[in-house]
Amino acid sequence: QKAAQNLKPVVPIKFHISSRTDTGVHALCNSAHLDIQRAPGKPALNEKQLVYSLNYHLKPEPIRILNAFRVTSSFHARFSALSRTYVYRLLMGCTHYSEIPVFERDLCWAPAGGCLNVTAMQDAAQFLLGTHDFSTFRSLNSETPFQSPVRTILQADIQPSSGFLSHHYERRGLEFWELKFRSRSFLYRQVRRMVGALVAVGQGKLTPHHIKELLERKDSRAFPPNAMAPPSGLFLKSVEY
Repeated sequence: QKAAQNLKPVVPIKFHISSRTDTGVHALCNSAHLDIQRAPGKPALNEKQLVYSLNYHLKPEPIRILNAFRVTSSFHARFSALSRTYVYRLLMGCTHYSEIPVFERDLCWAPAGGCLNVTAMQDAAQFLLGTHDFSTFRSLNSETPFQSPVRTILQADIQPSSGFLSHHYERRGLEFWELKFRSRSFLYRQVRRMVGALVAVGQGKLTPHHIKELLERKDSRAFPPNAMAPPSGLFLKSVEY
């Protein structure tokens, strides 16, 4: 928003962002919309000029504008989104947090115990697909009384992945896995709770069918204590329009 103000608009600019993320959660990509009203006689900025100008003023910040598109006045970065995709990165094979590769610190979660039963986790993830009341899988906040707990999970996949520079430590037996979730929208901390419950299944603390039972309870207090996944492994991957 500060970078955009350097474009000398007539009216102060306000960014409307598609998704907010918790502290410690990353965004590989996000979307926002803004209106720029230029002074009389000044031509409208084209997409390429806008990207270049914003990035020039964003040099000190850990953020870059990748693309800009002219949209209709009815478009809204948040409410026009068809879906959002989140990825959660798990690291298996670590018996102690000190074994996490230094370049992966705060970019993944290495659950205690090292190994997980991925097949059981994949079976459990199927119960999350479709439209459900996800009350058990949300943390309570000030918006809870005004939000419907019903959400539709369009995708819930668990696939092997690679780590940053992983070929340098391939002999250590470390495995990266990605849990990918796609929905039009998610409840507060819903993804982190779903991941935590699936990891509990992988650790043998829950069975796959327990996921179905948690959904049916429709009560945030029914969620297993201390099972929510930490924010460091979660990434907003994309917003689809």
